[in-house]
Amino acid sequence: MNLYIPIVGMVVLAAVFVLVAIVLSLNVGPARYNKAKFDSYECGIQATPQPIGGGRFPVKYYITAMLFIIFDIEIVFLYPWAVAYNQLGTFAVVEMIIFVITVLIAYFYVLRRNGLDWD
Repeated sequence: MNLYIPIVGMVVLAAVFVLVAIVLSLNVGPARYNKAKFDSYECGIQATPQPIGGGRFPVKYYITAMLFIIFDIEIVFLYPWAVAYNQLGTFAVVEMIIFVITVLIAYFYVLRRNGLDWD
């Protein structure tokens, strides 16, 4: 149990820091509210009004972001395996081969569906 004391201490320290920062920002910061503060910031360009019917919403960038997150998380699972490769047995190697094949199937599926094309 003594091994977890530094981790609990860091969590408590982080929580105290966050709470103190929030309270200080609410009490010390200026409270001047205007229309510009509540507008969304889009690279300094004034936002265009929405069409009456709502209009089309491009989701290409969000799909690309989700693909990046999926493949990034899959790569993160490879690091512990690579570090402990010498201590692992045959079962772990077979499981990692199955995992890599699954990642490659997903990658080729995305390529076939032109999920990585920007145009």
